[in-house]
Formats: sequence, structure tokens, C-alpha cells
Amino acid sequence: MSKSTNPPQIKLEPWSDADLGLLRLLNAPEMTEHLGGPETEEKILARHKRYLEIEGRGTGRMYAIVMLPERKPVGSIGYWNRVWQDEHVYEIGWGVLPPYQGKGIATMAVAAAVALARKEQKVRYVHAFPSIDNPASNAVCNKLGFSFLAECDFEYPPGSLMRCNDWRLDLHSAT
Repeated sequence: MSKSTNPPQIKLEPWSDADLGLLRLLNAPEMTEHLGGPETEEKILARHKRYLEIEGRGTGRMYAIVMLPERKPVGSIGYWNRVWQDEHVYEIGWGVLPPYQGKGIATMAVAAAVALARKEQKVRYVHAFPSIDNPASNAVCNKLGFSFLAECDFEYPPGSLMRCNDWRLDLHSAT
């Protein structure tokens, strides 16, 4: 008889000072291969500051993805204001550390973040822009009912164009 395993349980916790170590782990080459590579320590510290301040500015939210019950940080997720094709939308982005990938954690975290964004009722759409070469992130969008709109050139990091898929989810539609 095969042993059945329960899916992991996660929680999104607002980004805090304690998450700087997690951000450094998420900056590893294997985590940033679809994002232009690792950032310098100076850029990591600036990113951490932006993550800490985003909610207070009212321009989005950043979270640590923690595994329950031990509350171990395993990734990050956030959404933020963006103007895309002359429309105010949220952009959503996430990362899950390699030992925790392939367990459905990203899908659960994106679903939870979308639910939070939906409750805010600030924008109609949330967009995700995974690299066309990132099958795992594209699969998350597909599983959660995002609509594939098109391939597009996307500037990330600033000064570099990457080829992405534009996925959109209507926050006003029924859950």
C-alpha cells in the first residue's frame, strides 16, 4: 500500500526585517536564472527596503511564504501597482526556494495573494510576466485560471529586455 502524503500547508506573512536572509537565498543563481541573474548586495538591501515600505505607501504588498506548522520561510510573493498598456493593474511575482519547488507551494501562494488582492478592490486585473523559458511559473498561471494574452518584451531588470508571457486574471470575476 502506498503512503499518501498531504500537501504542504503554507501561510503568507507580511514582509519584515527578519526576511532579509530569505531575500538573500532567493537571490541565488538558480533562483534568478529567468530574471537576469543575482543582484549585488547593495541592490538586495534596496529591494528589502522597498519590500518593507510597499504596504505603507499603498502601492502593493510583499509576503514571505512560510511552511506550516514550523513557520519556515520557503519563498516570497507580492503584487504591486503597475501601468501596463495604459491600464492600472497589479503585477504579481513569486519565488520558491529549490528544496520546496514542485510541491504546489507556488500555486497555493499565488492563489492566496490573488485572494488578498481581490479583497482590496483597487484594480480589475493582475498580470504575471514569467519568462517564456520558465515552464513552472507559466504552469502556475495556467492552473489558476489566468488568461494567456501574448508573448511580450518586458524590461527586467531595468535596462534589460526579456521575453515573457503576459498572463492576466480578472479580479472582478467570481472565485
